[in-house]
Amino acid sequence: MRDRDRPAHGWYRFILSFPPHLVRNYIHRFGLTHHHHLLDPFCGTGTTVVEAKKLGIPSIGVEANPMAGFAGSVKIDWSPDPSKFLRLAHQISQATARLIATPGESLKPLSEAQQQLLLGNSISPLPLHKTLILLEHINRHPSRPYRQHYKLALAKALTPAISNLRFGPEVGLGKPKLDAPVVEAWWQEVTQMAEDLAILQTLNDTPAQIHTADARQLLGVIAPHSIDAVITSPPYPNEKDYTRTTRLESVLLGFLNSKADLRRLKEGLLRSNSRNVYTADQDDRWVAKHPEIQRLAADIAARRIALGKTSGFTRLYPRAVKLYFGGMAKHLADLRTLLRPGAQLAYVVGDQKSYLQVMIRTGELLADIAQGLGYEVVGIDLFRTRLSSVTQEQMREEVVLLRWPGELPPNPYPFSEEPL
Repeated sequence: MRDRDRPAHGWYRFILSFPPHLVRNYIHRFGLTHHHHLLDPFCGTGTTVVEAKKLGIPSIGVEANPMAGFAGSVKIDWSPDPSKFLRLAHQISQATARLIATPGESLKPLSEAQQQLLLGNSISPLPLHKTLILLEHINRHPSRPYRQHYKLALAKALTPAISNLRFGPEVGLGKPKLDAPVVEAWWQEVTQMAEDLAILQTLNDTPAQIHTADARQLLGVIAPHSIDAVITSPPYPNEKDYTRTTRLESVLLGFLNSKADLRRLKEGLLRSNSRNVYTADQDDRWVAKHPEIQRLAADIAARRIALGKTSGFTRLYPRAVKLYFGGMAKHLADLRTLLRPGAQLAYVVGDQKSYLQVMIRTGELLADIAQGLGYEVVGIDLFRTRLSSVTQEQMREEVVLLRWPGELPPNPYPFSEEPL
């Protein structure tokens, strides 16, 4: 990460999230100023919203994953006094270290329900014990802003310093750590936060907020005709379970405590993989009349049969693709009522071959759906190429550029089934 980008952005990030400089590029290209309002409806850990705040542009983020939304909300809160922040953190670290060193202290475990949510051996017993003690002391802190920042610092320290997890780019297990310097790793993140807060507090306190909500259900979350621009990166249709990326932090910080919690989380996400497809899902009706998406789903189904794939998840691949693009169609349809005439949009998406190596031209399909819904397609920029972990091919990541003219087309839902 570039030095200028580190403050706030570096507090916690998704692996392979898009870089702050990409957000800056489109903010400048769109000519956004403090008079405009910028939206990121798939804001993840807040890259767009943080960068907008740094540049003095009011912004709103929407994120369905509560751990990611929590991280983004902390990253736009620059209120803690750096000196007090460090002083109180030092007290917490000392109290934690004393309790860890207490002879005969039995190891603190997670509940059985929490343990079942984790990838096996995500964190070893002794590092977990130390982490839970530290978290207890953090949660006792009476000041919410300070407490939330301390918790995010702990989430950042978990991988790779404390847990056994590694990213490459998929989440997996590394060599087990029988012990780990939990307090020291946390303190390192806290000191970096304090340095960053001293820098960030010299900037204007521009309005920024993040809502925990489903990007397919924006009506009622954001005021109508209030948004001048959108810069975002939705999940890709790549068979990646995005909840696994934040699973350990989500459990330790209390955002997930049971399989029922996990299911509710997945139900609120865009259907980008077969592991969050449910019988009651209906987003596919939004693209029931889209010929290319229907052809693509049929090609995946035919390839599955030709390859003799019979697992339950592979049988869901065609439906997952239809639900993905249907969910994006619903999102774009609802978004129209929130945009001001002339609003400019940038969607960062990537081509995929995760479904039995059938090529999905995500950007082209998204542009076609948007055009059918009344958006003007300004263009598709190549952002970068990346090596697919599945096919070992270089895949295109693109930015789909749209403009909202301000009026619904004669047929506002051209690819959908009735009723909506």
